Amino acid sequence: MKTEIPASTLLAPVPAVMVSCGDMHTSDIVTIAWAGTVNSDPPMLSISVRRSRYSYGLIKATGEFVVNLVDAALLHTLDGCGVVSGRDVDKFEKFHLTRQKCSRVSAPAVAECPVSLECAVRETVELPSHVMFIAEIVGVTADERWMRGGRLYIPEGAPVAYVQNRYVETGKTVGSYGFTAKK
Repeated sequence: MKTEIPASTLLAPVPAVMVSCGDMHTSDIVTIAWAGTVNSDPPMLSISVRRSRYSYGLIKATGEFVVNLVDAALLHTLDGCGVVSGRDVDKFEKFHLTRQKCSRVSAPAVAECPVSLECAVRETVELPSHVMFIAEIVGVTADERWMRGGRLYIPEGAPVAYVQNRYVETGKTVGSYGFTAKK
């Protein structure tokens, strides 16, 4: 039997990511738990950002950002980037992070993150509490630790996900696409 509860943002788990924006001189990092894939060809994703965030203005002005995937080794940094404002502190400096020049966008990637998705905004959707940026993934860089046979392979336990105000490591593999149809 199921119990009816109030409607809320209970779609979980979702990736917890660090989104870097701005340029190599004026930049910020915002922790985002509201990110997701929205299209496969061309590859696109969305992030939702509150208008009050410093990063919102940088993304709105440049039309670019980088989604940086995070593993458990960066959990403290992920959370820290979500609780301090870029208006008050340089998060790259505070959390001892390295701005990595991207090849297709002016926003810096976070060098310490295992995967960085360079994104160009294609559409902006004004929502009541957030603004959704729908962006094309125009470039990807990945740490060799996350590569197998020339392809990206995200290891078990990574990336970190967000579930009801908690960060969790993703679990073990229990199947793969189409496994029920294979004979």
